[in-house]
Amino acid sequence: MRSPYSLFEGPAAWYGPELAKTEEWIYKLTVQDVDELDAALTRVAEQGIAPIDVNRENFPLPTFGKTLSDIRAEVLNGRGFVLIRGVPVKRYSIEESVKVYHGIGTYLGQAVPQNAKGHLIGHIKDLGNDPHDPLTRIYTTNHRQPYHTDSCDVVALLCLNKAKSGGLSTISSSTTIYNEMMKQRPDLVEVLFEPFTIDRKGEIPKGKQATYQMPVFHNYEGQLTTIYARDFIEAAQQRHADLPRLTELQLEAMDMLDSLARSEAIRLDMAFEPGDIQLLHNHQILHARTTYEDYAEPELRRHLLRLWLSQPDGRPLPPVFEERYGSIELGKRRGGIIVSGTVENIPLEAN
Repeated sequence: MRSPYSLFEGPAAWYGPELAKTEEWIYKLTVQDVDELDAALTRVAEQGIAPIDVNRENFPLPTFGKTLSDIRAEVLNGRGFVLIRGVPVKRYSIEESVKVYHGIGTYLGQAVPQNAKGHLIGHIKDLGNDPHDPLTRIYTTNHRQPYHTDSCDVVALLCLNKAKSGGLSTISSSTTIYNEMMKQRPDLVEVLFEPFTIDRKGEIPKGKQATYQMPVFHNYEGQLTTIYARDFIEAAQQRHADLPRLTELQLEAMDMLDSLARSEAIRLDMAFEPGDIQLLHNHQILHARTTYEDYAEPELRRHLLRLWLSQPDGRPLPPVFEERYGSIELGKRRGGIIVSGTVENIPLEAN
C-alpha cells in the first residue's frame, strides 16, 4: 500500500513554465465545430427549449461531441485541465450563449447548483460586494481570488467579456505542490492530512452544521485528491469565536501551499479571450484570479459564465467528502451546494 507521504508521478504532476511553451492544452474550435454549435442552437430555439432543458438529445453535436468526450478524459485522467478556444459568443445573445454553454456542458458532466439560490450556471461579475466580509463569495467582486478548489468534480468557465486590465486566470497542480512540500517540509504535509474547520458561509444543507471538518490532502485509492479554500477556513475563524484557533503549524502549512501555488516555477497563467472555456479538475488543480479593473460601460464589463459539473463516473472520493459533496456514490450526481427549498434554475443575469 502506498504511504500517505509518497511522491506522486504522472501527467497530473506538471510545471507551468514547461506547459507555457506549448499549446497542447488548448483546443481550438474548427469551422465544423462552430457549425454544429450553431445548428444545435437553431434547433433548441425553434423548439422553444429553455436553457435549463437543453440536453444532449436536443442539442446534438455529432462530431464535436466526440471531441468533447476526449477533452473530458484528459481533464479527468490526464493533466487535469483544458482550454477550449473559439466559441462565437460575440454574435450570440446572452440567452444564446447560456444555451450553447449548457449544451456543451451536458457532454462534459452534469450541472450541480453553485449556491443556495440553485444556480446551475453562475454569472461571474463584480457586483460591488465587500471582499473583506467573511460571507462574501469572492467571485462577486473584482478582488484577487486566492488559490482554491470548488465543491464539484469539474469547474468550467466561459468568457463572454474580459476585464479592462487584470483578471488573469492562474492555475497550479496540487499534485506538484504536494510533491514540492514533501521534498522541502514533509512535516507540513502531515498537517494538511489532518482536518481543518471550514465554514459553509451560511449555505447549510439540511441536517448539517454551520461548519465541517475536512483535511486538505487525501491519499485515497492510490490518488492524491485535494480540497482547499482558505477563505472558507478563515471565515470559520472569523464567524465562530467558540472554535479552536488555527495553530502556527496549520498557518505555516497553508502559507507554504499558497506560496508554491503562486510561484513562477509551478503556476500557469491564462489570459481569457471571449469565447474561451476553461475546464479544471478540482481534485488535482488549484485555481485563482488576479485583481482586475473593469470598464465603466456595463455592456463591456468582465463577465464569465460558470458551470460546476458532477462526474458520476469520476474518481472515487474519500468518505469524508460526503460532508461537502453529499452523496459520493459513483453513478450518481455529486457535489454542489444544496439547501432546503433550493429550486434549480439558470438565470440570464447575475443576481
